[in-house]
Amino acid sequence: QVQLAESGGGSVQPGGSLRLSCAPSENIFSFLALGWYRQVPGKQREQVAVVSSGGETDYGDAVRGRFAVSRDYAKNTIYLQMNNLRPEDTALYICTGVRSGVAVEGQGTRVTVSS
Repeated sequence: QVQLAESGGGSVQPGGSLRLSCAPSENIFSFLALGWYRQVPGKQREQVAVVSSGGETDYGDAVRGRFAVSRDYAKNTIYLQMNNLRPEDTALYICTGVRSGVAVEGQGTRVTVSS
């Protein structure tokens, strides 16, 4: 069973930055797409960022221009660089991927933005 291991969450003040990591148990080349969602209790899951196997990226409207998704093939890891964080970015960030027609996701890493 494919696993996705997230790390890098934490607490930061508004305007700060964090970088999340997601390390799949399988080679990232084998994924059709990898990305991040975020979840806030009582709200719908929101897409944050996605990167396709071809390298195309897409972002949710709320984070476009502040967040960036990237891949490191040597480390078999994807990253989510989050800049200019706002209190409304507080959420559980969940790494997701599609491989062989199956969607998988990790347990999530929590991000809290507060002064």
